[in-house]
Amino acid sequence: MAPLLGQIAAELGAAWAAGALIGAERSFHGRAAGFRTHALVALAAAAAVLVSHAPSFAPGAFAGGAAQLDPTRLAQGVMTGIGFLGAGVIFKEGVNVQGLTTAASVWATAAIGLLFGLGEYSVGAMATVAVVATLLVLRWVEGLMPVRIYAWSVFRFRAAGAPDISGLMAMLKGFGVDFRDVSYAQSHEGAMLEFSGNLVARNDRGLDDLAAHLRGLETVAEFEISRISK
Repeated sequence: MAPLLGQIAAELGAAWAAGALIGAERSFHGRAAGFRTHALVALAAAAAVLVSHAPSFAPGAFAGGAAQLDPTRLAQGVMTGIGFLGAGVIFKEGVNVQGLTTAASVWATAAIGLLFGLGEYSVGAMATVAVVATLLVLRWVEGLMPVRIYAWSVFRFRAAGAPDISGLMAMLKGFGVDFRDVSYAQSHEGAMLEFSGNLVARNDRGLDDLAAHLRGLETVAEFEISRISK
């Protein structure tokens, strides 16, 4: 009994440490599901799969003296349940969807907890390193990659001085910004002309310079530029 309990303690401890390590990165970047959440997810996943050893230390609870429960069914239930927890950290704010990476890290942490719960220390350790490297190293790599910045935009001009679409496109081109999927609207009894659509910029600076320029135009009544998460 003592060796078995020692093994269980080691597996739970390894799962807890791995979850805490992954969660520390999420907490550092200000995510709601961070240090404690990931540690608990890994610990709970390991504990759930360790139920498969229950007949060994609580034989009276199982009729027929089963030697071991099927851990694969337990693991399947854990991963399904964690999907609901991961969905809870995803939220939509305006046109942005936030929390996808954290949801994925929670799901991966559960899988790591299962590995440690099954005593697969080497595989669990490698998976932990891979997840942490994905969150840290690939964040740096992503910053070096050429990207396109997408934003939802609305431009409201006073009709008396409003540009036509070709004039608006030319102005945006000057800041390295393309205007796509354009929609039009007129309001305030014809006094306001609105253009809405998607902006595509080569970098953040283009959108910043565009916003500064728009603030200085007397013909612009209102504008909105909301970056879209990719």
